[in-house]
Amino acid sequence: MAMNNSAFIAIFMTTCLVWRAGAAGSIAIYWGQNGNEASLAQTCATGNFKYVIIGFLPVFGNGQTPQLNLAGHCDPFSGGCKNLSADIKLCQQKGILVFLSLGGGSGSYSIASAQDAQNVTSYLWNNFLGGQSASRPMGDAVLDGIDFVIETTTKHWDDLARALSTLNFRGGKKVFLSAAPQCPYPDASLGKALQTGLFDYVWTQFFNNPPCEYFGGNTSNLINSWNQWTTSIPKTTHFFLGLPASTAGAGSGFIPAATLKSKVLPQIKKSSKYAGVMLWSKFYDEEAGYSSSIKPSL
Repeated sequence: MAMNNSAFIAIFMTTCLVWRAGAAGSIAIYWGQNGNEASLAQTCATGNFKYVIIGFLPVFGNGQTPQLNLAGHCDPFSGGCKNLSADIKLCQQKGILVFLSLGGGSGSYSIASAQDAQNVTSYLWNNFLGGQSASRPMGDAVLDGIDFVIETTTKHWDDLARALSTLNFRGGKKVFLSAAPQCPYPDASLGKALQTGLFDYVWTQFFNNPPCEYFGGNTSNLINSWNQWTTSIPKTTHFFLGLPASTAGAGSGFIPAATLKSKVLPQIKKSSKYAGVMLWSKFYDEEAGYSSSIKPSL
């Protein structure tokens, strides 16, 4: 018996939803802000991570000369971070997406106008993505995307997202966009940018924010906030629960691995947009072994 189009579409959609609900989550990890953590190549060799976010580019925009800061890993001013190119390529060969993170909790960054957003986009394209530049702080490796950790300014980040989105498949490669907003909704700095629907990944920080994080055995604030995030951002389908990887990784919001697995993951996995967990950071993960503990349950 021939299947009509409506029946075919219904079965296809149901199959997609079942597959998504059963899909395993992944782990995203921030790397670069502690010189005592493992190298980038060693980080990718663990097999624990699908996404590695290199942080940070804390100086850019408004006419400033952009500056990379990777703590004790390398000195960008002497060209010492160009050696990361080989590590980045090794990660990518393993199927790991590598991002450059803009901003951070401190630094001097801002976007002055839509034109400034275009200028910053050109810089990022030529120095970290598929373009060409004599400087290229991390060598000739082509990163997979740009991450927004914007905590000090509020204007024109939507303009930067739009400008970056025009780079998609220029030279044949997609440029992914990700963001790590604070969990109070909407995020004070990135709220408008996220509403553009241009971000592929959102790893919301459910820590250092008591109103929307896990605290003292209570998961309700976190679950309620997670549900708000996953239902309020247009088009984005990959949401990650952002957590500190140890008690030392943040002032508050750490979730013991057993609690995460038994009380939190079963709730947040109900969302079809659940994609995994983001951890801050590789240094703290090494101290606690958190990623290894939670990975089988994602």
